[in-house]
Amino acid sequence: MEYRQLGSSGLRVPALSFGTGTFGGKGPLFSAWGASDAGEARRLIDVCLDAGVTLFDTADVYSSGASEEILGEAIRGRRDRVLISTKTGLPMGDGPQDWGASRSRLIRAVEDSLRRLGTDTIDLLQLHAFDASTPVEELMGTLDQLIRAGKLRYAGVSNYPGWQLMKAQAAADRHGWQRLVAHQVYYSLVGRAYEADLMPLGLDQGIGALVWSPLGWGRLTGKIGRGRPMPASSRLHETEQFAPPVETELLYRVVDALEAVAAETGKTVPQIAINWLLQRPTVASVIIGARTEEQMRENLGAVGWSLTPGQVAALDAASDVLPPYPHTPYRQQEGFARLNPALV
Repeated sequence: MEYRQLGSSGLRVPALSFGTGTFGGKGPLFSAWGASDAGEARRLIDVCLDAGVTLFDTADVYSSGASEEILGEAIRGRRDRVLISTKTGLPMGDGPQDWGASRSRLIRAVEDSLRRLGTDTIDLLQLHAFDASTPVEELMGTLDQLIRAGKLRYAGVSNYPGWQLMKAQAAADRHGWQRLVAHQVYYSLVGRAYEADLMPLGLDQGIGALVWSPLGWGRLTGKIGRGRPMPASSRLHETEQFAPPVETELLYRVVDALEAVAAETGKTVPQIAINWLLQRPTVASVIIGARTEEQMRENLGAVGWSLTPGQVAALDAASDVLPPYPHTPYRQQEGFARLNPALV
């Protein structure tokens, strides 16, 4: 397994990490993802550790805390061998203190996660989404307090707008607080919006990307393509309402390119899609999911080899879409492009 620095921090993370949204299976979304119990989770973690995957990502909202509890049970006795990443901020109830990133909410949420995980520190805590109701100084000051108290090692965000992420870094710099080092983002061959603002910001500010849903919410498994509509067994039937939209022609174009590269390399469509992500700027780790050992081992086959420059170029071309304003002129007009050359 390859290990990479997480942004500008000293933390080294594996190129692949394991997302435990399939643990627990509670609620309309997570029950469709999977329902691994502690025994099944322990076996999947065994496979991960044997392959060098040491980072495990969860969230308090996953199955209403059950994912954290099962992960804690599955790593019992080997906490020193793993890195735990969790997230908070989304609603855990209907009360006024059950959501968001206020000081009181963050402190309580961290204590609750520590208890469910059965540990005394979280290696990486990420704010699950931007909370417009909490002042940035309160947010960053509380994260710094939790890091200095040893409750957290590092802090980051997830699904954040670029301008709010930059405000958070600026507040940390003004007050001498710990900076954010990670951004957990949606990024895939059928979802490249991350590249417009957040990737340049990550490069400039030393923020590493942890990529969620690298297979485009299950669209890049090789089961969907031209003349192959979504199979009846696909989880997308139950979860598509939560998924970022993808135009049908873009999906088919990307799958065509993936299948062509698969024929050249002998690798599977998911392995190629993940390997492409691992060659992108700022990407520290790609979060893979699996309900079975077979799925896990297939995803683990995405590392240990590299696409050729020609194969990367073919996938780039197939997945390319015109970015939104104000980035559009820099792609369309030579004069604009001279001022700001393409990042990738």
